[in-house]
Amino acid sequence: MASMDSLEELMHDELKDIYDAEKQLTRALPKLARKASASELKDAFEEHLDQTRRHIERLEEVFGHLGKPARRKKCEGMQHLIAEGDGMIGEADDDAVVHEGKRSNA
Repeated sequence: MASMDSLEELMHDELKDIYDAEKQLTRALPKLARKASASELKDAFEEHLDQTRRHIERLEEVFGHLGKPARRKKCEGMQHLIAEGDGMIGEADDDAVVHEGKRSNA
């Protein structure tokens, strides 16, 4: 992280990180909703996506009030969480294929 000379710079840096995290979620949540087999889970992902979009709008307003452009700084934490979720989806797909194969061989 770059040297922070003031609390304002620190806040701006953290806002960019949060902004990136929310933007990453707008790409990840639709994938999760598509993969959800339970309608309640699918609905929850879609509701979370709507909330995330509102968070982005609010963050853009904050950037505007600060007179700063809405820019992103890579949020590695969110990147890793999404990668972990992608791995779990892959495992679930593999399990479904394995279980389906066992059923058809029975």
